[in-house]
Amino acid sequence: MSTPNKITVATTWLDGCSGCHMSFLDMDQRLVDLAQQIDIVYSPLVDTKELPDQVDVGILEGSISNDDDLEKAKTFRKHCKLLISLGDCAVTGNVPAIRNHFKLADVMDRAYRENVTLQPQIPTRCVPPLLETVKPIHGEVKVDVFVPGCPPHADAIWYVLSELIEGRTPDPSKVTRFGA
Repeated sequence: MSTPNKITVATTWLDGCSGCHMSFLDMDQRLVDLAQQIDIVYSPLVDTKELPDQVDVGILEGSISNDDDLEKAKTFRKHCKLLISLGDCAVTGNVPAIRNHFKLADVMDRAYRENVTLQPQIPTRCVPPLLETVKPIHGEVKVDVFVPGCPPHADAIWYVLSELIEGRTPDPSKVTRFGA
């Protein structure tokens, strides 16, 4: 349940390394200040299991590479008033999108048959089906704010959230760039 006068924030990661969430945690002492102004209502950083119906700010890191990623991105877009694409994977596809240069069948064979010594086989259960190509978040859903960086520095994340808390539209290009 949200506290009055605080903005609600939800985060999740898609296909990526979760480095953007680690940068979020790198805000260190500023997290205490942030906790006075936001409620994190859904995130891998908290124990909440369901995304609330209405969230002020949604933050997605990682690219859209499989059916689960696509569903999460669509769900966040539906439930979040403002959606942030956090990090180079979310903004461009970055490292996960390297597989776009190859046929999906070749990628699967390489990963699950050629490089496996014990029971080489392509998984059919408990693994979400890969999409034919990897896409950045805005390749599937509308994004309101793009925060590049691999990962973005904690200062950039702090800046974006501080601007939003103050009711301003952040300009992340003032504090970060691709690969920074």
